[in-house]
Amino acid sequence: MTDNAFSDAERAAVYRAIAERRDMRHFAGGQVAPELLARVLAAAHHAPSVGLMQPWRFIRITDSALRTQIKALVEAERLRTAEALGERSDEFMRLKVEGIDECAEVLVAALMDGREAHVFGRRTLPEMDLASLSCAIQNLWLAARVEGLGMGWVSVFEPQALADLLHLPAGAKPLAVLCLGPVESFYPAPMLVMEGWRSEQPLSEMLFENQWGSKP
Repeated sequence: MTDNAFSDAERAAVYRAIAERRDMRHFAGGQVAPELLARVLAAAHHAPSVGLMQPWRFIRITDSALRTQIKALVEAERLRTAEALGERSDEFMRLKVEGIDECAEVLVAALMDGREAHVFGRRTLPEMDLASLSCAIQNLWLAARVEGLGMGWVSVFEPQALADLLHLPAGAKPLAVLCLGPVESFYPAPMLVMEGWRSEQPLSEMLFENQWGSKP
Protein backbone atom coordinates (compact mmCIF):
# COMPACT_ATOMS: atom_id res chain seq x y z
CA MET A 1 0.00 0.00 0.00
CA THR A 2 1.23 3.49 -0.81
CA ASP A 3 0.67 6.86 0.81
CA ASN A 4 -1.76 7.69 -2.02
CA ALA A 5 -4.09 4.76 -1.34
CA PHE A 6 -7.69 5.27 -0.26
CA SER A 7 -8.83 4.23 3.20
CA ASP A 8 -9.92 0.62 3.76
CA ALA A 9 -13.60 1.59 3.60
CA GLU A 10 -13.15 3.66 0.44
CA ARG A 11 -11.23 0.87 -1.30
CA ALA A 12 -13.88 -1.66 -0.33
CA ALA A 13 -16.60 0.57 -1.78
CA VAL A 14 -14.76 0.95 -5.09
CA TYR A 15 -14.19 -2.79 -5.47
CA ARG A 16 -17.77 -3.52 -4.43
CA ALA A 17 -19.12 -1.22 -7.14
CA ILE A 18 -16.95 -2.97 -9.73
CA ALA A 19 -17.98 -6.45 -8.57
CA GLU A 20 -21.68 -5.66 -8.32
CA ARG A 21 -22.08 -3.74 -11.58
CA ARG A 22 -24.62 -5.55 -13.73
CA ASP A 23 -25.93 -5.16 -17.27
CA MET A 24 -29.56 -4.65 -16.25
CA ARG A 25 -32.60 -5.51 -18.36
CA HIS A 26 -35.35 -5.26 -15.74
CA PHE A 27 -36.36 -1.85 -14.39
CA ALA A 28 -38.92 -0.53 -11.93
CA GLY A 29 -40.01 2.62 -13.77
CA GLY A 30 -39.84 5.74 -11.64
CA GLN A 31 -37.61 8.70 -12.30
CA VAL A 32 -34.01 9.80 -11.96
CA ALA A 33 -33.78 13.15 -10.19
CA PRO A 34 -32.12 15.85 -12.31
CA GLU A 35 -29.26 16.33 -9.85
CA LEU A 36 -28.63 12.58 -9.78
CA LEU A 37 -28.62 12.33 -13.57
CA ALA A 38 -26.20 15.25 -13.71
CA ARG A 39 -23.94 13.51 -11.18
CA VAL A 40 -23.66 10.22 -13.04
CA LEU A 41 -23.15 12.00 -16.37
CA ALA A 42 -20.37 14.05 -14.78
CA ALA A 43 -18.76 10.75 -13.76
CA ALA A 44 -18.91 9.64 -17.39
CA HIS A 45 -17.33 12.92 -18.47
CA HIS A 46 -14.42 12.33 -16.08
CA ALA A 47 -13.36 9.29 -18.09
CA PRO A 48 -9.89 9.10 -19.60
CA SER A 49 -9.62 9.70 -23.32
CA VAL A 50 -6.77 9.26 -25.75
CA GLY A 51 -5.18 12.61 -26.58
CA LEU A 52 -7.88 14.23 -24.42
CA MET A 53 -10.15 14.09 -27.45
CA GLN A 54 -13.27 13.38 -25.32
CA PRO A 55 -15.11 11.72 -28.22
CA TRP A 56 -18.27 10.95 -26.23
CA ARG A 57 -21.61 12.55 -26.95
CA PHE A 58 -24.74 11.65 -24.98
CA ILE A 59 -28.27 12.19 -26.30
CA ARG A 60 -31.00 12.08 -23.68
CA ILE A 61 -34.22 10.70 -25.14
CA THR A 62 -37.21 12.47 -23.56
CA ASP A 63 -39.69 12.09 -26.43
CA SER A 64 -41.83 8.96 -25.87
CA ALA A 65 -42.47 8.50 -29.59
CA LEU A 66 -38.74 8.58 -30.26
CA ARG A 67 -38.17 6.03 -27.51
CA THR A 68 -40.71 3.77 -29.23
CA GLN A 69 -38.87 4.16 -32.53
CA ILE A 70 -35.57 3.23 -30.90
CA LYS A 71 -37.16 0.14 -29.41
CA ALA A 72 -38.44 -0.81 -32.88
CA LEU A 73 -34.89 -0.59 -34.27
CA VAL A 74 -33.67 -2.85 -31.47
CA GLU A 75 -36.45 -5.34 -32.12
CA ALA A 76 -35.65 -5.44 -35.84
CA GLU A 77 -32.00 -6.18 -35.14
CA ARG A 78 -32.95 -8.74 -32.47
CA LEU A 79 -34.74 -10.74 -35.16
CA ARG A 80 -31.77 -10.46 -37.54
CA THR A 81 -29.38 -11.52 -34.78
CA ALA A 82 -31.55 -14.53 -33.95
CA GLU A 83 -31.46 -15.59 -37.59
CA ALA A 84 -27.67 -15.24 -37.68
CA LEU A 85 -27.31 -17.39 -34.56
CA GLY A 86 -28.73 -20.43 -36.31
CA GLU A 87 -29.32 -23.28 -33.87
CA ARG A 88 -29.26 -20.94 -30.87
CA SER A 89 -31.89 -18.59 -32.34
CA ASP A 90 -34.78 -19.82 -30.18
CA GLU A 91 -32.63 -19.65 -27.08
CA PHE A 92 -31.61 -16.10 -27.96
CA MET A 93 -35.20 -15.00 -28.57
CA ARG A 94 -36.07 -16.01 -25.01
CA LEU A 95 -33.49 -13.57 -23.62
CA LYS A 96 -34.52 -10.09 -22.58
CA VAL A 97 -32.10 -7.83 -24.45
CA GLU A 98 -33.37 -4.37 -23.44
CA GLY A 99 -35.47 -2.44 -20.94
CA ILE A 100 -36.35 0.57 -23.07
CA ASP A 101 -40.04 0.59 -22.14
CA GLU A 102 -39.48 0.14 -18.40
CA CYS A 103 -36.44 2.27 -17.56
CA ALA A 104 -36.63 5.84 -16.27
CA GLU A 105 -34.09 7.27 -18.72
CA VAL A 106 -32.83 6.36 -22.17
CA LEU A 107 -29.49 7.77 -23.29
CA VAL A 108 -27.74 7.19 -26.60
CA ALA A 109 -23.95 7.26 -26.39
CA ALA A 110 -22.25 8.17 -29.63
CA LEU A 111 -18.84 8.93 -31.06
CA MET A 112 -18.49 12.51 -32.26
CA ASP A 113 -17.88 13.49 -35.85
CA GLY A 114 -14.51 14.81 -37.02
CA ARG A 115 -12.51 12.21 -35.12
CA GLU A 116 -10.02 11.84 -37.97
CA ALA A 117 -8.55 15.21 -36.96
CA HIS A 118 -7.33 13.68 -33.69
CA VAL A 119 -4.04 11.95 -34.48
CA PHE A 120 -2.47 11.83 -30.98
CA GLY A 121 -2.78 8.20 -29.84
CA ARG A 122 -4.82 7.22 -32.90
CA ARG A 123 -2.34 7.19 -35.76
CA THR A 124 -1.82 3.42 -35.50
CA LEU A 125 -4.84 2.64 -33.30
CA PRO A 126 -7.76 4.69 -34.63
CA GLU A 127 -10.19 2.59 -32.58
CA MET A 128 -8.97 4.34 -29.43
CA ASP A 129 -11.86 6.76 -29.88
CA LEU A 130 -14.20 3.83 -29.28
CA ALA A 131 -12.09 2.75 -26.29
CA SER A 132 -12.38 6.25 -24.81
CA LEU A 133 -16.17 6.27 -25.16
CA SER A 134 -16.29 2.82 -23.59
CA CYS A 135 -14.41 4.19 -20.58
CA ALA A 136 -17.02 6.93 -20.24
CA ILE A 137 -19.82 4.37 -20.37
CA GLN A 138 -18.08 2.26 -17.71
CA ASN A 139 -17.73 5.33 -15.47
CA LEU A 140 -21.44 6.00 -15.90
CA TRP A 141 -22.23 2.36 -15.09
CA LEU A 142 -20.19 2.36 -11.89
CA ALA A 143 -21.59 5.70 -10.76
CA ALA A 144 -25.11 4.41 -11.40
CA ARG A 145 -24.43 1.31 -9.29
CA VAL A 146 -23.09 3.43 -6.43
CA GLU A 147 -26.28 5.51 -6.60
CA GLY A 148 -28.49 2.42 -6.59
CA LEU A 149 -29.53 2.81 -10.22
CA GLY A 150 -29.51 0.02 -12.75
CA MET A 151 -28.02 0.49 -16.21
CA GLY A 152 -28.10 -1.67 -19.30
CA TRP A 153 -25.99 -1.32 -22.45
CA VAL A 154 -28.01 -2.20 -25.54
CA SER A 155 -25.95 -2.76 -28.70
CA VAL A 156 -28.59 -4.64 -30.68
CA PHE A 157 -29.35 -2.06 -33.38
CA GLU A 158 -28.18 -1.04 -36.83
CA PRO A 159 -25.91 1.99 -36.23
CA GLN A 160 -26.76 3.94 -39.37
CA ALA A 161 -30.49 3.54 -38.81
CA LEU A 162 -30.16 4.96 -35.30
CA ALA A 163 -27.86 7.71 -36.54
CA ASP A 164 -30.46 8.71 -39.14
CA LEU A 165 -33.26 8.64 -36.58
CA LEU A 166 -31.36 10.97 -34.24
CA HIS A 167 -30.00 13.21 -37.03
CA LEU A 168 -26.35 12.54 -36.20
CA PRO A 169 -23.89 14.45 -38.40
CA ALA A 170 -21.86 12.58 -41.00
CA GLY A 171 -19.02 10.71 -39.32
CA ALA A 172 -20.69 10.45 -35.90
CA LYS A 173 -21.66 6.94 -34.81
CA PRO A 174 -23.98 5.65 -32.07
CA LEU A 175 -22.36 2.97 -29.93
CA ALA A 176 -24.91 2.28 -27.20
CA VAL A 177 -28.50 2.69 -26.17
CA LEU A 178 -28.27 3.02 -22.39
CA CYS A 179 -31.24 2.16 -20.19
CA LEU A 180 -30.96 3.82 -16.77
CA GLY A 181 -33.19 3.91 -13.73
CA PRO A 182 -34.39 2.36 -10.49
CA VAL A 183 -34.53 -1.43 -10.25
CA GLU A 184 -36.20 -3.72 -7.75
CA SER A 185 -32.94 -5.59 -7.22
CA PHE A 186 -29.63 -6.24 -8.92
CA TYR A 187 -28.88 -9.62 -10.45
CA PRO A 188 -26.67 -11.72 -8.14
CA ALA A 189 -24.62 -12.73 -11.20
CA PRO A 190 -24.47 -11.60 -14.85
CA MET A 191 -27.86 -12.23 -16.45
CA LEU A 192 -26.38 -14.24 -19.32
CA VAL A 193 -24.75 -16.57 -16.81
CA MET A 194 -28.03 -16.92 -14.91
CA GLU A 195 -29.86 -17.65 -18.17
CA GLY A 196 -27.31 -20.28 -19.18
CA TRP A 197 -26.23 -18.41 -22.30
CA ARG A 198 -22.54 -18.37 -21.44
CA SER A 199 -20.23 -19.11 -18.51
CA GLU A 200 -17.76 -16.61 -17.14
CA GLN A 201 -14.11 -17.50 -17.73
CA PRO A 202 -11.52 -17.11 -14.97
CA LEU A 203 -8.83 -14.44 -15.16
CA SER A 204 -6.19 -17.19 -15.13
CA GLU A 205 -7.29 -18.17 -18.64
CA MET A 206 -6.70 -14.64 -19.90
CA LEU A 207 -3.44 -13.73 -18.19
CA PHE A 208 -0.19 -14.48 -20.00
CA GLU A 209 3.43 -13.68 -19.24
CA ASN A 210 5.98 -12.36 -21.73
CA GLN A 211 4.29 -13.95 -24.75
CA TRP A 212 0.87 -15.04 -25.92
CA GLY A 213 -0.26 -18.30 -24.33
CA SER A 214 2.56 -18.45 -21.77
CA LYS A 215 1.01 -18.72 -18.30
CA PRO A 216 2.64 -16.98 -15.31
